[in-house]
Amino acid sequence: MTIQVYQTIAALQAHLAPLRALGKIAFVPTMGALHAGHLALMQQAVDLAHHVVVSIFVNPAQFAPTEDFNAYPRNLADDVQKIADLNLKNISVFAPDVSEIYPDHAQDAAPPIILGEIAQRWEGEARPTHFAGVARVVHRLFAITQPDVAIFGEKDFQQLQVIHHLVRTLSLPIQVIVVEIVREATGLALSSRNIYLGEGQRNQIAPQLLKTLVAASAAIRGGGHPASVVAAARDKLMTTGFHQVDYIAYVDSQTLAPLAELSDQPSRLLVAAWLGKTRLIDNIKVT
Repeated sequence: MTIQVYQTIAALQAHLAPLRALGKIAFVPTMGALHAGHLALMQQAVDLAHHVVVSIFVNPAQFAPTEDFNAYPRNLADDVQKIADLNLKNISVFAPDVSEIYPDHAQDAAPPIILGEIAQRWEGEARPTHFAGVARVVHRLFAITQPDVAIFGEKDFQQLQVIHHLVRTLSLPIQVIVVEIVREATGLALSSRNIYLGEGQRNQIAPQLLKTLVAASAAIRGGGHPASVVAAARDKLMTTGFHQVDYIAYVDSQTLAPLAELSDQPSRLLVAAWLGKTRLIDNIKVT
């Protein structure tokens, strides 16, 4: 199956213009280095819309100078082939250059909204410029593709809440659909950065992230004090081979505010930890 790849905004929009009268447009934003988690988003998208646009764009605005922008895996031909192998109808790829998305160094501009506390905790503390860059590129891509539906994965849970906040605040006519985390057989959440891990790290140590979250969730639901449970979980990760834990937190699922006791509202455990030079994130539902 041949996948049409568009590299300019004008070409993509000309392609989409006649399709809008035929049904909904779904949008799946990615940074490439596609894995089964990304492909699950696309499979969900084709069930919801007449046509699907997948973007492949490594966004410089969400990387700090010390992060892995230059090293981030890029292989457009391989990514397009993975999409083609799905044999999905009515799907196209938008793979622009940085200058197409950010003319005149617009990646340095302010984000389109005030992100507030939802972007300041957890990932926001560890990566202070990250969510401003995410909001900037998602808003830009929404403006370019003008989708009816946008599909995101649940692994980047705080990012997902930032996007919900963006859509609500700007009253964008876009339905955000969330797809559950896709995991390896060991329980490790799929991530493009998993390729940085050595075999032992990937198969033995990294899966402890989910196991620790599952045990912590059971402890909290069983009456354990969240602060004590979280502290014990942090210690457990360090003893199993992780080198640093940026955070592990029990939070309200919508506001991401820390919770001092078991909530009857939707709640989550969030974690970010370093295994060697690789930073892994994960989350699970508690209530």
